[in-house]
Amino acid sequence: MASGDSLVVLKPAMAEFPASNYPTFDTRNTVLLLDYDDTTDETCYFRCIMPRHYDGGGVTVSVRWAATSATSGTISLDVAFASISDDADDIDTKSFAAANNANPTAASASGEVDYIDITFTDGADMDSVAAGEEFWLSVTRDANGTTSTDNMTGDMELVGIEIKET
Repeated sequence: MASGDSLVVLKPAMAEFPASNYPTFDTRNTVLLLDYDDTTDETCYFRCIMPRHYDGGGVTVSVRWAATSATSGTISLDVAFASISDDADDIDTKSFAAANNANPTAASASGEVDYIDITFTDGADMDSVAAGEEFWLSVTRDANGTTSTDNMTGDMELVGIEIKET
C-alpha cells in the first residue's frame, strides 16, 4: 500500500469499554459521538484486525474530534496499541504498549471537527501489530494533563478514527 492509504476506519458505535471511567454516547445533529469529560481521564477501546495488505512500515492514527462548546484550549490525547498475536497473547492479561500523545487545540467554532494525526513506528511503538493480526486501539483523554496540557473546558466529542499506512 502507499503511504496515506486507509487501513481501518473506526466509528463510535464500535467502541468497547473498561469497567469504569469511559466516555459516553451522545449525538449531535444525528451524528453518533463519544463524549470524553474534561475532569476525569476516560478511555475506550476499539478491537480491529490489521488488514493483510499492511506493509509493516508504521501507521498514522487520525483522530477526528470536536468540542461540545469550547473554541479554545487544548486536550491531552493518549493513543496506544495492544497486539493479540496467534497463540501468544492472553486477552485476560494483555497490556498496551506505551501511549503516544497528541495535544491538539480546539477548533475555532463549536461543532467543527479537528483532525489530529498521531504517528506510530512499526515494532514496539505499536506493540508489533502485524498484517492479519487482531489488535486493540486505546483512546484516552488525559483530562488531568499528566502527559500534556489539557485545559479545554467541556467534553471532547470523538467523531471517528482512521488508521492510515505511514
